[in-house]
Amino acid sequence: MLVVFLGGSPSLKSRSNVLLGKARQWLQARGVEVVTYQVRDFEAEDLLFARFDSSRIQGLQAHVAAADGLVVATPVYKASFSGALKTLLDVLPERALHHKVVLPVATGGSNAHMLAVDYALKPVLSALKAQEVLHGVFADDSQITYTEDGGDLSPALEQRLDDALQQLTQALDRRPQPIAPGLLNERLLSGRWSA
Repeated sequence: MLVVFLGGSPSLKSRSNVLLGKARQWLQARGVEVVTYQVRDFEAEDLLFARFDSSRIQGLQAHVAAADGLVVATPVYKASFSGALKTLLDVLPERALHHKVVLPVATGGSNAHMLAVDYALKPVLSALKAQEVLHGVFADDSQITYTEDGGDLSPALEQRLDDALQQLTQALDRRPQPIAPGLLNERLLSGRWSA
């Protein structure tokens, strides 16, 4: 099982990246392969000018196409997800999230921003044809503290993240698997039909 992480913070030190780090540890401990992309990993010009011939963007597109699910993390700026994340989502093909389960994760200065996931980020993920967008995790800044090895979560936030990741793995397990075209053709030809 492959889950792609998209980090929307342009900063190295970021609370949303702390959440991604904790989520990565949780999933990897359960045998899930995780590949992480951060917006700062890309040349700004490649994102701003949508340079689809960029090898880094092509690598992202290939990983997303192969993924079973995604975790998309962003800080909330001006009551919405980061513009840098939007440029990253804009280089994905139109139906990039078809057959994918997506868990949105966001951080902000206060709980006043918690609805940004629902009214700003989820519509974009749905426009990319996500099969299922799970209930997101929002954390205000007071729930995450920086440490030398990354960061710590408040017990309540850690429980919410664990619950959300459990829902993600359950959704990934139950999602329908596409049938290979050759196998589908064989089944159609060998099936018994009556009218």
